[in-house]
Amino acid sequence: MHARAVAATTTALLGTAALLLPASQARAGAERPTVIAHRGASTYAPENTLAAVDKAAELGISWVENDVQRTRDGELVVLHDDNLKRTTDVEEVFPGRAPWKVKDFTADEIALLDAGSWFGPAYAGARVPTLEQFMDRLELHHQKLLLEIKNPDLYPGIEEQTLKALANEGWLDTDHLASRLIVQSFSPDSVRTVHELKPTVKTGFLGTPPTSELADYADFADQINPSHSSISSDYVATVQEFDGPHGRPLEVFTWTVNDADTARLVAGYGVDGIITNSPDVVRDALPEE
Repeated sequence: MHARAVAATTTALLGTAALLLPASQARAGAERPTVIAHRGASTYAPENTLAAVDKAAELGISWVENDVQRTRDGELVVLHDDNLKRTTDVEEVFPGRAPWKVKDFTADEIALLDAGSWFGPAYAGARVPTLEQFMDRLELHHQKLLLEIKNPDLYPGIEEQTLKALANEGWLDTDHLASRLIVQSFSPDSVRTVHELKPTVKTGFLGTPPTSELADYADFADQINPSHSSISSDYVATVQEFDGPHGRPLEVFTWTVNDADTARLVAGYGVDGIITNSPDVVRDALPEE
């Protein structure tokens, strides 16, 4: 059992005075949560596009979250869904290629698609970026990346390939590893693989594991990143009592919070980060440091 697990168990079973206080008091003296732009500033620009990165930068948001999948010819592209229907015009450009799965199209074919018109005419012609293009745009703005490996079961070896792409773009140097990069997934096996391949990379597990299993997750994940509707101040405090693989307390980045009231609520729980489509709304709802 990790060194902090005894305290976690005590907290879970007995509670503490802090957990019995109203959320605003429980957070007294705590650091302001990090605000992360979900798929870029996706309330204001088409998700996972360079325009959404630019909008996050315009709003003054340093951290950007994205989703990575793989094309038929092995290119890593930034897209949330495992098919292209919702956010591109693939049905018009390739009408005979249903069900329009990402893995069934080459990178050149995907580069032909309009990934902006669905969101609004101002973004007509926006493209699905490659991971390299996305990282280049983040670097231009001196931003930070919370990268989600999406659907790893569909793409064997995507963890190693993603790490290689990050290395090729200079994102595995000391500066990025220290404060500018986190790799996460809903798959614990995928997160574990990333940790085993490159132990210096900070990792996060997307989900809400039972507290009885947190010690296992703490072996390979630096963060537990749950849906905001699944957590409480007790759960957050218990997670944070465990030390992760780099000897620091586990963090909690919660998602997807898009309104001021919920932002203040989860900040009161003591979360370390808030993932949001509307990063300006969340940032402005939080108390100043």
